[in-house]
Amino acid sequence: MSSSDFRQIAIRTEAGKAERLFRAAVSAFCSLTRPSRREIAQLEDLTLPLFDEVSVESRRYVAAALSECEYAPAALVRRLAEEPVEIAAPLLTRSNALSDIDLIALIGRHGLPHARAIARRKELNATIAHLIRALEKPTLVKTRPPETVTKLAPVKPAPAETGEDKRPLPGEAEDNARRRLRSMMRPAGEGVAVNLFLGEATYAKLRETALTGNAAFFQTALADALDIDFTTARSVTGQSSYSALLSALKALDLSEDRAFLIAVAVYPGEFPHPQAIRLFLDRYRLLHREAALDKVRAWKTETLSRAIRGNAVETAGAEHQASNSDGTAASLKAS
Repeated sequence: MSSSDFRQIAIRTEAGKAERLFRAAVSAFCSLTRPSRREIAQLEDLTLPLFDEVSVESRRYVAAALSECEYAPAALVRRLAEEPVEIAAPLLTRSNALSDIDLIALIGRHGLPHARAIARRKELNATIAHLIRALEKPTLVKTRPPETVTKLAPVKPAPAETGEDKRPLPGEAEDNARRRLRSMMRPAGEGVAVNLFLGEATYAKLRETALTGNAAFFQTALADALDIDFTTARSVTGQSSYSALLSALKALDLSEDRAFLIAVAVYPGEFPHPQAIRLFLDRYRLLHREAALDKVRAWKTETLSRAIRGNAVETAGAEHQASNSDGTAASLKAS
């Protein structure tokens, strides 16, 4: 089926079209070898308004079809991924249209059923795999926390556990982990002060460079965002823990979900399970922004001092070279 056939399907107006149009439009789209951006947008504009009118069987059919589609429209895939796992499973397992951020959000909202389907993905992000294992066996998190977490801060009993020893009810640990993930992935700006320091483009640059896995790219973006030099930015992310990066992100006034996404991309080994995420979020909330800004000011001072020292050395070198040149000229004149 050609792209013109796909466009013809999109404009049919016969009665009772919703069910047939929904399936046929997706089938035609999936037959396109390399759809254009216009055709992707056209499919979304056509199918999303019909979504609530079609049957479960049609949604399941479309989810299976799009799971094999290399250029599946992201908005439609995300909508289908929010469906019960009986419908969404093919997309959760195979679709490239779902990013790591989307997968974490889906786990936070839907818990184990979606998590188990996501766990079957090939080349799954290691952090997401750790989160899923923690949801599957939450008792392992309580009985033996990894050394990386205990190093960051002393473990304190939760307020509800300060009295008698209370063991979690079946499913309670899973619900707690789900709530933590849900709060982590809440929309940016919800309950957070408006950020006047960091523009959307700057945050996007930090996020995208962090997700490349190339430390130098992210360090350059961080240096630009904080107005510090590359050497200082490299020292911020070159430490064994994320403490310095925590201050940098707080100074930029990032919301918790944005700060976490950058931190987990830069320090993936520090977040092996939901309790590590909870620790990060607790530390981020408790860190006063003014204290973080003080640290950034210290980095700026260090950057300025380094620049002054470099200029002084360069000036001294130039004067020394000029002095030598004058001495040479005088010697030649005397001779």
